[in-house]
Amino acid sequence: MEFTTDQIMAVLESILEPQSKSNLLQLKMVRDLKLDQQQLFFNVHLPSANYAHRAELFEAIHLAFQEKLPELNINAHFVTKQASSEAPNTVVPQIKNFVAVASGKGGVGKSTVSANLALRLHALGFKVGVLDTDLYGPSMPTIFGIKSHRPAIRQVQGKNYLIPIDVKGIPVISLGNIIEPEQAVVLRGPRLAAIIKQFFQDTVWPDLDYLVIDLPPGTGDIQLTLVQTIPVTAVVLVTTPQEVAVADAIKAANMFMLDQIAVPIVGVVENMAFFVPDDAPEKKYFIFGKGGGQRLADFTKSKLLGQVPIYESIRARADHEISLFDEDASTELFTEIARQVVERVELRNKTMNPTKIVQMA
Repeated sequence: MEFTTDQIMAVLESILEPQSKSNLLQLKMVRDLKLDQQQLFFNVHLPSANYAHRAELFEAIHLAFQEKLPELNINAHFVTKQASSEAPNTVVPQIKNFVAVASGKGGVGKSTVSANLALRLHALGFKVGVLDTDLYGPSMPTIFGIKSHRPAIRQVQGKNYLIPIDVKGIPVISLGNIIEPEQAVVLRGPRLAAIIKQFFQDTVWPDLDYLVIDLPPGTGDIQLTLVQTIPVTAVVLVTTPQEVAVADAIKAANMFMLDQIAVPIVGVVENMAFFVPDDAPEKKYFIFGKGGGQRLADFTKSKLLGQVPIYESIRARADHEISLFDEDASTELFTEIARQVVERVELRNKTMNPTKIVQMA
């Protein structure tokens, strides 16, 4: 029998800590959750070494799982919560969650997914920003219709800071708004790293619930610099169903799953999943094959957040100026993807410590 994360979360949410009468997820006591077929491993962080309700809580956990998921074997390890176990975001503490949108291969629509995800999060009432880190091929100036805009500069104590461009309430930063559109970008590792760090350390970001970070394809210097600069909360992977795209996305996923990086992958968006003709909406043409997004979700033990068909309206909006107020056949789909990202990030924050900034030589 296969178990879902949602089933496990429902059980944990039903277990009350004896003293406070709040559930374990509310108190963020459950950490390092790992499901391996019928084996569930997790740590329960106790508030102190002399916690008086250890035995009572242990019994409550096992009784709850025996009652609701009796075929699941529970391995609950009690640990004393250390002050250092929660790694604070000290670089840009006004940003609550950093969601990186990644792919292995270029051309799978990652930037389009990033922009639509940000728009739908904003429409759901969250404070959202967009950071375009694809320095060789920045797409956000085109997608948001701000190619002619330049970020303002604010001087604070003699130092210049970038001010993100406001796009109908969404602050956006992209190298494409700093250089000329036709200018060739020739950058090597150290300069790439310096620009990425400047986007955080020398930029005045407002308070944000989510910063959507559009990554370049692959696993290069920019990805490494990012995880060395900020605690990336979660990754959303984008792929087409095509096998070559999935194979490269698996390589990107493997980078984030490395022990020394350990950024959770919360889901997969399968873009260009199929084509539906306007004059024959009952038909579906699977131009790039089938099942690639689900295979990637299974490999990363995450979730297929949605399958985005090939719609001409998506392409047209991205080529000219995407708008919060435009609606087409994809609006409801991207709204549902945004809702699921919120759910998965909240779940990740309830059951895992904040991601640590990677320290590498």
